[in-house]
Amino acid sequence: MSEHGKILLTAEDGSKEAFFVLEKAEIAGASYLLVADSLEEDAQAMILKEKDEGEMLSYDVLEDEKELQIISKYMEELLEDIELKIE
Repeated sequence: MSEHGKILLTAEDGSKEAFFVLEKAEIAGASYLLVADSLEEDAQAMILKEKDEGEMLSYDVLEDEKELQIISKYMEELLEDIELKIE
């Protein structure tokens, strides 16, 4: 993505938080977003996986270790100046 847009996410408890969308990728028929809480070098980032729920589009935090490693490596290659660390 050329510009870092923002996305507003609503948690299950109803709280809302805005994140910067750093990249979007379509891999093996699934859509993923790389989002961060800021554009600073030490920002906290997450990879979200799109989940289609009929009329509503939602995202889940990617937690599967193997899938997370594969998608994070792909995102690093797309964004050459970003290094992702899995914690």
